[in-house]
Amino acid sequence: MGSMLDATDTDGLTVGHVSTHLGVTVRALHHWDDIGLARPSLRTTAGYRLYTAGDLELLQRIVVYREVGLGLDGIRAVLDGSGTDVAAALRGQRTQVAERIDRLQELSVGLDRMIDAHERGLLLTVEQQVAIFGPQWDPDWPAQARQRYGDTEQWQQFAERSASRSPEQWQAIADTLADFDRALGDAMDSGVTPGSPEASQLVERHREVFTSSYFPLTRQMQVCLGRMFEADPEFAAHYDGIRAGLATWFRQSIDASARAHSIDPDTATWQ
Repeated sequence: MGSMLDATDTDGLTVGHVSTHLGVTVRALHHWDDIGLARPSLRTTAGYRLYTAGDLELLQRIVVYREVGLGLDGIRAVLDGSGTDVAAALRGQRTQVAERIDRLQELSVGLDRMIDAHERGLLLTVEQQVAIFGPQWDPDWPAQARQRYGDTEQWQQFAERSASRSPEQWQAIADTLADFDRALGDAMDSGVTPGSPEASQLVERHREVFTSSYFPLTRQMQVCLGRMFEADPEFAAHYDGIRAGLATWFRQSIDASARAHSIDPDTATWQ
């Protein structure tokens, strides 16, 4: 830095030298010249800019004020004097920096929650999970789901939603799912048959509830879930615990609805 300050009114320093030593781009120096913020005092015979010691002192002040966040208009006002209270301007800038720090801290917290949601699924303690989802809930299920589905788009969608949910919101989701389970049991008790309008309405309701709770569920994906509800021992135990045979009844209802929408449940895939 000292070598620059030794520049005299007769030799000057080129834009390249000033750029290197001040740590600003040549483009910035050209811009400051163009807008009249910091014009070099000298030019070569070929028209190239040359900066004197006085020019460099001005540029150093500009760099200092820019580093604390003042915009070019604010820097111009400070340098010109023009009635500007420099301390007041800096206090205003400090307030803006503090607000920016608060926003960045909030962003950091949000990023931490998003990371945790992608890694854990549910951002709830074991006690909260059991309280919300019931004593039959296994706290290991989210980890098992991540191990199985963690590289899928659906897990990413679920994690993004989970990151922003509070225990109260999860409780509302659990209540909605419980209401739906009761509706399934009541329909089976009432003699509703798979393929009937009533059963098809429940299948549509299931897609809506699932989509709002976890991730968008297509009809083909719903068929795949229906198979799992019947074949997986834990899912089957859940539905058959509501009503004996409900897992099969629900799967048959999903299949019938799929056929009504020109989907062959025997060949449906997760898409």
